[in-house]
Amino acid sequence: MQGKTKPHVFSWVIWGCTTFIVCLAQLADKGGAGAWPIGFSGIITLYVALLAYQKKSDSTITEIDWLFFVLAMSSLPIWYLASHPLWAVLILTTVDLLGFGPTFRKAYSRPFEEHLMFFVIMAVRNFISIAALEHYSLTTVLFPITIGIACLIFIMMVVYRRRKLN
Repeated sequence: MQGKTKPHVFSWVIWGCTTFIVCLAQLADKGGAGAWPIGFSGIITLYVALLAYQKKSDSTITEIDWLFFVLAMSSLPIWYLASHPLWAVLILTTVDLLGFGPTFRKAYSRPFEEHLMFFVIMAVRNFISIAALEHYSLTTVLFPITIGIACLIFIMMVVYRRRKLN
C-alpha cells in the first residue's frame, strides 16, 4: 500500500484466481476448515494484484503470462466436465507454479522489490492449512504442499540474490 514493493500484477492475478478456485475444490472434497485459509488468501492475493495495478507496479504482461491465465481459467470447465475436483486442483497447482515465472524473473534481477514476509506468510498458511484439513486426499493436500514449497524456494532465491548484490 506504501508502494515500497513492486509485485508483478499478472502473477498476483493468476495466484488470486487459482487459489480461490482451489478453495472451492477443497470444499467440494470435504476439506472443511482447512480450505478456509486458502480462500481467504485468494481474496487477499487479488487485493495485492489490485494494489499493484493501482500503484503502477510491474505490469509487463507477456504472451506466456496470458497463457498461464487462460490455463488457470480452463480449470473450471475441465472440473465441470470431469466432475471431479482433483482435475481442477492438478491444473491450478501447475498454473500456480507457472505463475511464479514472472515473479521469479523479476525478483532475480530486482530482489529488493519483493516483500518476503508475504511469501513467508503464504508458506506458513499452506502448512497450517494442511494440518487443519478435515479430509486428506490428493485434492485437498496437493496445492498447499506444492505452493508452500515453492514459496520457500522463492524466499531462498531472493535472500541469495540480495546477499550476492550487496
